[in-house]
Amino acid sequence: MVFRRQTTKSSLVSALALCTALTAPVASQAEEVTLLSADGTVNLVGDFVEFVDNNYVIRTALGELRISASRVRCEGAGCPVIGAEGADVRAVGSDTVGEGVMPLLLAGFAGNLGAEVTQTATGVSGQFLAEMIGDEGFGDPMGTYLVTSTSSNGAFNALLEGDAEIGMSARRIRPDEARALRDDGAGNMISPAQEHIIAVDSLVVITHPDNPVDSITLDQLRAIYSGSITNWSQVGGDNAPITLFSREADSGTRDVFETGVFGANPPALPGSAQIVTDNNEMAALVNADVNAIGFVGYAFQRGASALTLVSDCGISMVPDAFSARTEEYALQRFLYLYTREDTAAAGSADFIEYAASNQADVVIAKAGFIDLGIDRREQLLDSARARQLQDSSLDAYEAGFARDMLDQMLDYDRLSTTFRFRTGSQDLDLRGRLNLERLADYLETQPAGTEVLFVGFTDSVGAFDSNRTLSFGRAEQVLAEMQSFAGDRLSNISFSTTGFGEIAPSACNTSDNERQINRRVEVWIKS
Repeated sequence: MVFRRQTTKSSLVSALALCTALTAPVASQAEEVTLLSADGTVNLVGDFVEFVDNNYVIRTALGELRISASRVRCEGAGCPVIGAEGADVRAVGSDTVGEGVMPLLLAGFAGNLGAEVTQTATGVSGQFLAEMIGDEGFGDPMGTYLVTSTSSNGAFNALLEGDAEIGMSARRIRPDEARALRDDGAGNMISPAQEHIIAVDSLVVITHPDNPVDSITLDQLRAIYSGSITNWSQVGGDNAPITLFSREADSGTRDVFETGVFGANPPALPGSAQIVTDNNEMAALVNADVNAIGFVGYAFQRGASALTLVSDCGISMVPDAFSARTEEYALQRFLYLYTREDTAAAGSADFIEYAASNQADVVIAKAGFIDLGIDRREQLLDSARARQLQDSSLDAYEAGFARDMLDQMLDYDRLSTTFRFRTGSQDLDLRGRLNLERLADYLETQPAGTEVLFVGFTDSVGAFDSNRTLSFGRAEQVLAEMQSFAGDRLSNISFSTTGFGEIAPSACNTSDNERQINRRVEVWIKS
């Protein structure tokens, strides 16, 4: 592998040179370097000796240490610069995606192809290069993938400027970003061919493990992040000042957090808030300060305490995989890969097809994220939903339907698959189209005669009986969509439908977003 010493504003050597000199060791006059890992588990200082077989060799007081370049990046004037120009596929954007899932996802993709992958930190912060060689490393090169972690905003800027074939985002593309790319010839960025969901994620509000507070209302969270609550005693904790952490302004993680907590117009952060640059740093800082509070992606908790959130109407939301898959957690989000219609980089289409398939589920889970697979959960009498249906404040008419629902719940488990519709449309949203495929695959593995019930719900806008009728219709529509999609594949499965209207909301009905969560069709399966 060919390297040269890192200098200010030095350009990168070509990927061709990188591929043609893979085994050539490099040594230089000893200079001190630091090897750092993204998750903070490796932080070593020593004199750089050489880079060989994708390993950094440094000399320390303990002797010579050899550290895989797939685990660390090198900082210091003595670090080698690894060639990255000319990579076949460039992925740019969210650090949540780039650092959290892409390394394992590329490794899984290589395994799926029967290839061997070598991942090397380039020396640029948040960047690594993955090289694939066919026939488990004994064949021909199959492509190079350069992954650069910046921000979700950076993903769409890179796509617009032609600096990336894949944009990595921890939020959905905004209308202005989609219009700018469309006007640049990139196509319809929200079409299924260009917008690809690869995982589900919950943003978890975290505190130090020794903090006694284990739940917090959204109203309290708003007050903390707007500066009107500054002491833990104001939310049932110790008499201690709150150390407040947030993310940088262009962070997709911060965007999802503020939208979920405040809505479309979040206030300015208090002057006391400390800004951190990524999920790993946030978790490390919160774990080091007993009075801290912050927020991270589901995969980055690293031993911090995750708070249960309580909605404005008293619905508790636990940040677990099931609630994220059903989209019923307030700070839930999807992780996306975006592509341009007019860019057809070799290897990008195959990689994205793999990343969105059930073959990638194990890899997504291993990375600590929530895959798009299907959970099955027993519906118990002591569950929050069962207690909700036994609410004594319901009038006699509505209470009768609540009892009917409770009786049926006891005979069925709930699947995490939940269908929702585009606002103002009878068409399923993007996740709904994915759910059809995933659900068909799941049900195809079930015994003949399995009973499946599609259960419709609505928001609270409108008359109670009209909403019940609407919920039945939505359930029937999803059944028709499933039968059309699956054809004869599910001929041994028994399907039926029902609807309970506005009974048992999963969210409050005070905003458009919350009402959208309640307009759903659940999938129940006979237990």
